[in-house]
Amino acid sequence: MSRHKSKSIPGRNLRLADQIQKDLAGLIQREVDVARAGLITLSGVELSTDYAHAKVHFTVLGAEPETAAAILNEKAGWLHSQLYKLLHIHTVPTLRFYHDPQIERGIEMSTLIDRANRGGPVLDEPDEPEDKP
Repeated sequence: MSRHKSKSIPGRNLRLADQIQKDLAGLIQREVDVARAGLITLSGVELSTDYAHAKVHFTVLGAEPETAAAILNEKAGWLHSQLYKLLHIHTVPTLRFYHDPQIERGIEMSTLIDRANRGGPVLDEPDEPEDKP
C-alpha cells in the first residue's frame, strides 16, 4: 500500500469554497467602490479539484454587470493576496469573477407570474397567428 496516496477530505472543497466566499464578500464590501461597481453580492464559488482556480459568481445592483466584472477581475490579484493572508492554506486559488444572471431571471419570472395572476398584460408574449383557410 502506498503511503503517498492522496485521500481527499470529504466536504473540504465545499468548506473551502464557503470560506473563500465569506472572506471575499468582506473584502469586496470594504475595498470595492460602490459608486463604480454597484452593490455586489457573491452568489457562489466553484473550486477546481486541485484548488488552483476559483470561479466566483456574483450579482450586482446599481451598475452594469460587465462593469462590475471588469472591476472585480482587475482587483483579482490583490484579492488573491488578501485571501492568502486570511486563509493560511498552501494553495490559494486564482480568482475569476462571473456575473450570475439567475437572480435577475428569477425576478423576471416572478413578475410575469404576478402579472398573469392579476390578469394584466404579459410582456414578450408572441402574438398568435391568425388561421388562414
